[in-house]
Amino acid sequence: MEVILIKDVPKLGKAGDVVKVKDGYARNYLIPKGLAILANQKTIKALENQRKIILAKAERERKKLESLAEKLEGISLTVYRKTVEDDRIFGSVSLIDIVNMLKEKGIEIEKSQVLLEEPIKKLGTFEVPIKLSSDKIVNIKVEVLEEK
Repeated sequence: MEVILIKDVPKLGKAGDVVKVKDGYARNYLIPKGLAILANQKTIKALENQRKIILAKAERERKKLESLAEKLEGISLTVYRKTVEDDRIFGSVSLIDIVNMLKEKGIEIEKSQVLLEEPIKKLGTFEVPIKLSSDKIVNIKVEVLEEK
């Protein structure tokens, strides 16, 4: 089945592309999620007119991600936690904590964008990757200090 992508889909194509996919993938995932529309003669003709609009929208999204990346580039978060023994902390610093700290600084991201493999359980400085798009990942610094 041929579909026209409305939004960029990782490992499939960019917005405005006409791609051939399996019927079930198109019917059950791409079309219901608003990622694609069915490609037929009528929609392909309409695509020529819509292509400029779709590409302009994709460009706006890219610029928005670039500005978000610039905000995140130099950011450093500081967390204070009680210690149990040595440099182990009581509890942990999870991705939800990181999302909430960024929200306090005026940066809205979703928790699925924080690529923290496991919660931070020690004192120290850690690099936490934030995935903005399929090809853009920005590292932020999270510093965990002892609460006094």
